[in-house]
Amino acid sequence: MASPPSALRVAVLACSLLACALAYRRPQPRGALFVPLADDADRLTPQQVHVSLVGEDRIRITWITEDDGPSVVEYGSQFSLNATGSSDTYSYLLYRSGHIHDVVTGLLSPSTVYDYRLGTNSARNFSLKTPPKSLPFEFAVVGDLGQTEWTGSTLNHLAAADYDVLLLPGDLSYADMEQPLWDSFGRLVEPLASSRPWMVTQGNHEIERIPLLQPKKFVAYEARWRMPYDADPATSSGSNLFYSFDVAGGAIHVIMLGSYADFHTGTPQRSWLAADLARLERRRPQWVVAVIHAPWYNSNDAHREEGEEMRQALEAMLYEARVDVVFAGHVHAYERFERVFNGSSDFCGPVHITIGDGGNREGLATQYRDPQPAISLFREASFGHGRFKVENATHALWTWHRNDDDVAVTADQVWITSLASDPACQRKR
Repeated sequence: MASPPSALRVAVLACSLLACALAYRRPQPRGALFVPLADDADRLTPQQVHVSLVGEDRIRITWITEDDGPSVVEYGSQFSLNATGSSDTYSYLLYRSGHIHDVVTGLLSPSTVYDYRLGTNSARNFSLKTPPKSLPFEFAVVGDLGQTEWTGSTLNHLAAADYDVLLLPGDLSYADMEQPLWDSFGRLVEPLASSRPWMVTQGNHEIERIPLLQPKKFVAYEARWRMPYDADPATSSGSNLFYSFDVAGGAIHVIMLGSYADFHTGTPQRSWLAADLARLERRRPQWVVAVIHAPWYNSNDAHREEGEEMRQALEAMLYEARVDVVFAGHVHAYERFERVFNGSSDFCGPVHITIGDGGNREGLATQYRDPQPAISLFREASFGHGRFKVENATHALWTWHRNDDDVAVTADQVWITSLASDPACQRKR
C-alpha cells in the first residue's frame, strides 16, 4: 500500500510537475464524434449499456434496444443467474427513444468479475467488476465529458486505469436537445460504462427545456441515467437529481448534489441533505465526498459566481459534516483549492476540485483571474481526468492526469488526510 510522501518526495514531485508544466503546450481543439449504431445490429441488439450501483451489493444494468424485448439479464458463471426488470421510452418533440431497459441484479460478491448478457441477444456478451467492500478504493473523476476526439483521448486514459467507480459531476453528452446525440454518447462510453459503475449527477446541458414546446426539464437524462435515489426507502431523496451512496463497506459516503434542483430552505433537496448528514453524524464514515456541477470556488473567468447561491445555501451544512472533498465540473479547466470554508482557508473545510475538462466541444476555459487567489493551489486549462484513491482510513491520494498529446501525464498530485481522523476538527465541531 502506498504511504504519504516525505517532505523530500513532495519537493521532488513539485519540481517534476513544474518542469512538465513549463514544457507543456496546450492542445488545439479537435473534431466532434458521432458513434452510429453498428452495421450488424438488429432491432433487438443491446446498445448503450451502462451500469451503476444500487446499494453496495447490487448493480443496475441499463441498455437500449430499437424494438421492445425482454428486460432480462443473465449473469454469473455460465450465465446461471438471472434478473428481470422493466423498460420504458420517452418522447422529446418529434424524437422517440428506443426501449430503455432497467434491471437490478441480485446480491453480488465484492471485487468479482461477472460476465453478463442482455435480453434475447447472446451475441454481445459483457463483463463488469464489482467494487471492493473495503479500503483501498479508487474513484475515477471526469466532468463535462461530451463527444469530441479529446473525449476519446480521455476515455482511453480511463480505460487504462484500474478504478472501482467513476464519478461524473454533470454535462454528459452535450446533446443540447439534439436527442440522437444521447444515443451516440451511450455508444461512445459503453466500453467503459458497461464494465465499471458510473455514478453521475446533472449539469446545465442536461436541462434541455424549451418553453411551451418542451417545458419539462431533464427528460432524457432522467430516462437514460437512473441513479439509486430510491434504493433504500428509508433514505430515498425522492429525486434522481440528488442522492447519496456508500462504498468500501461504508467507509466512504458519497453525496451527489443537484446544482439545478432547488436547494433553498424548505425544498426537497435541502431537507433530504439535512437528513442524510444527520445519519452520517450517527455512524461517522471515515471519508465523505460531495459532487456538484457548478463549482463554489472558481478563479476562472468562465462561469464566475454561478455556484455562489448554492454555496451560501449549503456550504455550512457540508462544513459541519466534515466533508473531505468537493468535486465540481462546469468550468472547462482544472483547479484545486486548499481546504476552505466561507471564502477563506480553513483546516476543517473540504478540498474543492474543479474538473470540468473531460473533452467537451465548447473548448477549454483558458482565462484565469490574476493574481491567483491564495486559496487556489493549482490551476490549468487542459483536458484530462482525475483519480482519487482512498488508501486507508486516514490518507487518500488525488492525482490529475492531463491529456498531453494523447498521453496521460500526471500534472498535479497531493495526499489528503481525512477530517474524521483529525482530532482538532472533531473537537471544533
